[in-house]
Amino acid sequence: MPQNQPLMPSQRWHTLTVEETATALTTDTKNGLDSPEAARRLDQFGRNELAQARGRSRFKMLLDQFANLLVGVLIGAAIMSAMLGELSDAIAIMVIVAINGVIGFFQERRAADALDALRKLSVPNARVRRHGVPAIVPAPELVPGDLVMVEAGDKAPADLRLAQASEVRAVEAALTGESEPVEKTTAALNIANAALGDRTNMLFAGTIVAAGTVEGIVVGTGSNTELGKIATLVQQADEGETPLQARLKVFGRWLVVGSGAVVVLVIILGLIRGVGAIEMLLTGISLAVAAVPEGLPAVVTIALALGVRRLARRGTLIRKLASVETLGCTTVICSDKTGTLTVGQMTVRTIRTIEDNITVEGEGYRLEGELTREGARYQPGATDSTYRALWAAAACSTARLVKSEGSVEIAGDPTEGALLVAAAKAGITQDMIDQQEPVIVSHPFDSERKRMSIVRKAESGTVAYVKGAPEAILPRCVNVLTRTGVQPLPSDTRTRLVSINDEMARRGMRVLAVACRNLQADEDAESELTFLGLAGMQDPPRAEVKASVQACIEAGIRPVMITGDHPRTALAIAQALGIASEDNEVMSGTELDGLSESGLISRVESIRVYARVSPEHKLRIVRAWKARGAVVAMTGDGVNDAPALKGADIGVAMGKSGTDVAKDASAMVITDDNFATIVSAIEEGRATFENIRKTLLYLLSGNVAEILIMAIAVLAGWPLPLVPIQLLWINLVTDGLPALALVTDPPDKGVLRAPPRKPGQEIVDQDFITWMLVSGALMAACTIAGFLYGLYEENSLERARTYAFSTLVMGEVLRAFASRSRTKTLWEVGLWSNVRLAMVALFTIGLQIYSHHSGILEGFLKTGELGTKECLGVLILAAIPVTVLEVFKLMRRAFAPKPNVRMTR
Repeated sequence: MPQNQPLMPSQRWHTLTVEETATALTTDTKNGLDSPEAARRLDQFGRNELAQARGRSRFKMLLDQFANLLVGVLIGAAIMSAMLGELSDAIAIMVIVAINGVIGFFQERRAADALDALRKLSVPNARVRRHGVPAIVPAPELVPGDLVMVEAGDKAPADLRLAQASEVRAVEAALTGESEPVEKTTAALNIANAALGDRTNMLFAGTIVAAGTVEGIVVGTGSNTELGKIATLVQQADEGETPLQARLKVFGRWLVVGSGAVVVLVIILGLIRGVGAIEMLLTGISLAVAAVPEGLPAVVTIALALGVRRLARRGTLIRKLASVETLGCTTVICSDKTGTLTVGQMTVRTIRTIEDNITVEGEGYRLEGELTREGARYQPGATDSTYRALWAAAACSTARLVKSEGSVEIAGDPTEGALLVAAAKAGITQDMIDQQEPVIVSHPFDSERKRMSIVRKAESGTVAYVKGAPEAILPRCVNVLTRTGVQPLPSDTRTRLVSINDEMARRGMRVLAVACRNLQADEDAESELTFLGLAGMQDPPRAEVKASVQACIEAGIRPVMITGDHPRTALAIAQALGIASEDNEVMSGTELDGLSESGLISRVESIRVYARVSPEHKLRIVRAWKARGAVVAMTGDGVNDAPALKGADIGVAMGKSGTDVAKDASAMVITDDNFATIVSAIEEGRATFENIRKTLLYLLSGNVAEILIMAIAVLAGWPLPLVPIQLLWINLVTDGLPALALVTDPPDKGVLRAPPRKPGQEIVDQDFITWMLVSGALMAACTIAGFLYGLYEENSLERARTYAFSTLVMGEVLRAFASRSRTKTLWEVGLWSNVRLAMVALFTIGLQIYSHHSGILEGFLKTGELGTKECLGVLILAAIPVTVLEVFKLMRRAFAPKPNVRMTR
């Protein structure tokens, strides 16, 4: 299959005239291509399809679950155990490794294939003209030079240079991020590097024609369309390593080196003391089992899986397991504007007449919302200028409101739909207008006239309603409607209306003027008008987003807006949300093109808003932030967001408004399209990491205790206090079950008030090591005390090992309660605030006591029987470490320096 071959750089097609385009492609603007030539070009350029990237197979996905150092160490320990005849140890280790791999595999099995979703955007058929005859051909068989016809409601099957365009507007939000329909023309443009949203003579593959009819010349197919370039970017975007994966990799190396050194040292010292080589090799295996926390991979995987489940309850679907933790150290959120920070639907925000300044409440196409004036509810009467302005806006409309399953959709132009919704809030419906004033004739919107008009038959006679750009309507107005009726429009009032229009535009609104006139026979419907009002509309911010942005800032996370919309509109929204405050914090895509990679990296921290950007720009911005050491989350819902979603540390797609492409390129999906849910997800991510960290500390403290117990015994010349099966039981059951309960700890209330963790910050720090050594030493001391009591007081190695084993088991279970916090005591945290841990503790201690009265478990664990008195004594001995640790917390708090009181806004 031949690959798509570009004819010339895509940015040049919009600069050519229709005739120059036809000449460059050797085609005819009237007859199109003939069938033999189309077949030849299909063979030359390939099918109009997106190349599909080769994804991971299910088998490769499963193998990847085992591709880390810690799992390799466990597999190595299992192999050595099997070689030395310890089959039960080897089987137990491999079962844990397998469980961990299966859990990870099933969590990641539904991983994204963004190119599959991009292929869904293709249309099945296209209308073309070949040999001058209209024909329908499969869209994948379109070739450069084909003459394609597209009507309102159709999706463009390829990139087209428009040859004929009649009253055409196209919705390009999914590609450019701009929610407002774009007016299309056929005239050549003289800006070679114009942004996609400014190429008004182009119709791009995957975008939808909202109004009008088009004939266009195919200039790009398959991978050479703008949609195809996004597909290529998605393939090239490097997902990279999550912070948790990086930390665990470093920790795994540290653990292997450290435990290996201890094992080798102990074996050498034992050989020097004259102990046999076979015995020391078995001792080395025991130490290796003691040193490696066998349950750690499973605990980390299950901790992340539990985080996934909790996030699902809060409206977040996680598609990549490690992304849960990545959320917790996010430092920058690069958010698309349309549909993410905003509603994604044009909404009238204000109506200005010569006398009134009316605010329209509500969002999007929902009919809920009131009209207010100076904060008070305003219900206009039928003769009020506001009511007449809204009546005229609705009467001069070809769009329709369609109610479906409790929601409202717009059939037609979204801008006209916004005016219909505003009119409905004032009690004006289209049915009411059509019954009272049926349509006589319509004059559609024209990009050169910048206005439209509809003539209706009213009781008073014939009325023309006109709306359009203020600069096109105001010069045609000679009168103005006031409370006292129609009055002449003086020049000072006209000047004031121009100023009002400018002020609304500076606030990022799209402004339309509405006017009317009573017509006599043969009079011009669009001249000598009576001015009624100005309607200011925008895609408004979501109601909850401002508080969410503030919460992000307080959590040390910087929000950045990236959009394909106009800089003025983007800045107005950003300032309203608190993302930006100064005008110099916005950068356009054209300015970004003038920056080198190093130049962008040096300036990226000072820019809060990027406007008129392309998909390539978004990916560059994400990469620039990552080069500055930031952990970047990218939110979005459009096709244009897909490459940056995949290239960010964590991509966040919107579930309701998001395209399949955005969802499949993301690591997580916000099911309620609520930006505020991201803040909740970040809180959960931070809590998940802290739970993993405290669980890791708990497990490693137990391993330190085991190493100290075994090493001290070897150096002192004692028999081994614990045998391998006992060590494995402790690591997998005694420590494993409380560890699984620890990872379910609820988030600390102050978790969002702390700054984000630094991306390079390791899991193990000085405080971690101190706590680990103190906890391990305490546990080792009590265990050795029990062992020596049995060895010398009762003169029995079996009893000594039984005492040591039970002391260590019960001590580890009780120590889990102290591990919930390194600063708060057990009573401050709450004994029953983690019910799972309490139940696990009761179960494990009960099982341990039962094991001393069960012949099967005694044989399996190589222990002896303990009576009630001995079990009570062991329990008291095992409670010493947790008691000392709780006192240690109080002492450290008492002697800690008092923090400076800092005033915050």
